[in-house]
Amino acid sequence: MIQIATKEFPIAILSDEGNGDFALISNPIPYQLSSQWTALYSMNDLAIININNGDTKLAIKSNPSTARFSPKGEYAFGYNQIDSTWFTYNVKTSKYVELTKGKVFYDELNDSPDYPRSYGFAGWTEKDNKLLIYDRYDIWEFNPDDGSSRRLTKGRETKTIFRYVKLDSEKTFIEDSKKILMTTFNEITKNSGYYKYNYKNKSGYQLLDGPFRYSNPKKARLSEIVIFTRQSFKEYPDIRVSDLNFESINLISDVNTQQKDYNWGTAELVNWTSLNGLQLTGILIKPENFDSNKKYPMIVNFYEKSSNSLHAHRAPSPGRSSINYSFYTSRGYLIFNPDVYYRVGYPGESAFNSVIPGVTSLIEKGFVDETNIGVQGHSWGGYQIAYLVTKTDIFKAAESGAPVVNMISAFGGIRWDTGLSRQFQYERTQSRIGGTPWEYPQRYFENSPIYNIDKINTPILIMHNDADGHVPWYQGIEFFVSLRRLGKPSWLLNYNDARHWPLKLQNRKDFNIRMQQFFDHYLKGDPEPLWMVRGVPAIEKGINQGYELLDNKLKSNN
Repeated sequence: MIQIATKEFPIAILSDEGNGDFALISNPIPYQLSSQWTALYSMNDLAIININNGDTKLAIKSNPSTARFSPKGEYAFGYNQIDSTWFTYNVKTSKYVELTKGKVFYDELNDSPDYPRSYGFAGWTEKDNKLLIYDRYDIWEFNPDDGSSRRLTKGRETKTIFRYVKLDSEKTFIEDSKKILMTTFNEITKNSGYYKYNYKNKSGYQLLDGPFRYSNPKKARLSEIVIFTRQSFKEYPDIRVSDLNFESINLISDVNTQQKDYNWGTAELVNWTSLNGLQLTGILIKPENFDSNKKYPMIVNFYEKSSNSLHAHRAPSPGRSSINYSFYTSRGYLIFNPDVYYRVGYPGESAFNSVIPGVTSLIEKGFVDETNIGVQGHSWGGYQIAYLVTKTDIFKAAESGAPVVNMISAFGGIRWDTGLSRQFQYERTQSRIGGTPWEYPQRYFENSPIYNIDKINTPILIMHNDADGHVPWYQGIEFFVSLRRLGKPSWLLNYNDARHWPLKLQNRKDFNIRMQQFFDHYLKGDPEPLWMVRGVPAIEKGINQGYELLDNKLKSNN
């Protein structure tokens, strides 16, 4: 009997689906404490053990990656996030090769104070001969022993992203003797499609391409037939059937026939220049019966970068944290979703520099009612909205879900779902401060809305739940209590025992009803509902919802 996983190396991965002679064993324990602030969860000591005799040799000390085996177990490989480099480790010869050293196979648009992530990999060819790795646009073939490479596709020239489609889930390698299927996505037009590639002569051609989002096809087990979907903002992703040439396509479902009875909407790209000179892109959703001679209320909804989702279909549904685009456009709203580019240390200012000029560029087109613009977002989006309303009065109403308003108190908090300290988020990842409060106290101060909350003049609806495992609930309490003390119009929605989002259908419906009533009141002039006037007393919670709309007489009597 050979013990593979031990106290010294408690994690083990077998090679060749359990048929190989070696196992990867790793030990992340020495690095778990520092992972609380470095965010390098995969840091570990990596070793190779011969499972026939127990011989063990240390392969990589302090390995900042999740290493794995090639299909036949000839190599261990992974992406070193600190060095931004893909590597291979020959199990038999112990040769370590940095495949992409000095080459850009990492996130070119990384705007966080963390090491950039990779674009991933397609897989290995038969007998662990070649490793196929993605850069931003293309697929590259690498020799695992010497790092020599060649580019298989030519996407960078047209800003088209090529990605391999695995049609047989049981195949552990890419068959370079056959033609392979790829997906394509153009960063400029946001169009997508399918591409057939001949591995033998290293050439290919486009099969389908258009203003849609195509799914990864699913191939039948015993034939060349595939099913797939395509979608756009207007088109539901019904199921289609074809062969791998996509010349004859049959539609076999018609799920959303009722859509023709409703005022739906259209989606388009818009462009503007940020306050610091960057060319930005966003999505503008218009009602189907849009008239450019009229003025429409508009809701701004954003997170980070969303323009690649231009062709996503959004069926009406009570979402857990965001406005439903088709529901609001059907009722006469414009929706604007701007991309945000960040400068490390200044996330709030970055949001302002990106979003506000995008809003003003649309106002200049003449069809936006500049007196009736709202803004809505959740989590990181909720934080940015809380920051924006301390700097501008351009929004008539705002919904801020699960926001961080005090980065100093949040820095010392716990993510209750994982038990991790929240420190890594501010130093290394999404919050993008770039250091600790004792290193950059001014950054924490300037980016925390709580210190400028007296400057808010925008009515705010806050949603924050008491079992939130991502953002501490006390952040929502700090926000609401401060706003109430200052006499600012504000409301706090709390769904008991709900997590970062309301997941129960009844709670999602309730949230969407209240958010609709909130925006309809401020942006359309509809009467206030009872809950906005008197709240919902604790003893009436779940009994009297307070949805009733009040006219002025009832409101004054109440």
